[in-house]
This record gives sequence, structure tokens and C-alpha cells, in this order.
Amino acid sequence: MFDKYIIDAATVRNSGPADAPTGFSFVTKLGYYRGLGLSMIEELQVSLDGVELPRAAVTFDEGKGPLTLDEMETAFDRRWPFGAPATITVAWPGGFPAGEHTLALRQRLRISYMPFPSFNTDEKLVTVA
Repeated sequence: MFDKYIIDAATVRNSGPADAPTGFSFVTKLGYYRGLGLSMIEELQVSLDGVELPRAAVTFDEGKGPLTLDEMETAFDRRWPFGAPATITVAWPGGFPAGEHTLALRQRLRISYMPFPSFNTDEKLVTVA
């Protein structure tokens, strides 16, 4: 429904030292029309140029401090409101590669009234200098 807003391509940044980045980050929004508790976000799958990046390398921060995807499973007291930006950080040696690349994010969400998960996906061409 709101898939085209999931990745904010203008926010992709390398993290760590400028001469030796240790990863990258970007701002994301929920692809569902209501907010969700973080424990209801079953997966945040990040891909770069069609290659799925390791789950263990991904952290999520809705403004209350970063969590691994495993920690999100039991974050019953934290919520991601609709329209609110959150930051995804990926530990990726060398950071985001220079030049134009395809960044994709797939959100698998557990919706209380749906008997199946909701999948929301966005893919953007991103250039980081």
C-alpha cells in the first residue's frame, strides 16, 4: 500500500570512519497503514544489488535505541507508528559501495486480524559518493 515510501534513498549513508566504513544506514518507514509493536515485525530483509544481506548484520532504531532483529521479537513495549521514520543500520565492511546500486527492503509484518503475514517491499536505485 505504502511500499514506495519504505526506503528514503536520500538518507543512505556510510557509517564508521570515512576512510574505512564499517557499514551503512538509511531511513525507512512502515509499509502498513497503522503502527505496529516491534515484536510484530517478523523480518526486515535488506538486499543490495539482488544479494540478501545477513540478518545478523541488520539493526533497527525507531528512536529509542538500536535493536537487532532477534531483540525486536521480544520488544513488547516498543512501537513503530505509521509515518514515523526509523533507521536501519547494516554492518557491511566497506560500507555502501560507491556508484549506483539497487537497495531493497522487504518487511514481513504480523497483522493481528490477518491469517497470513503482510509483505511490503521497496527497491530504489541509490548512489553514494
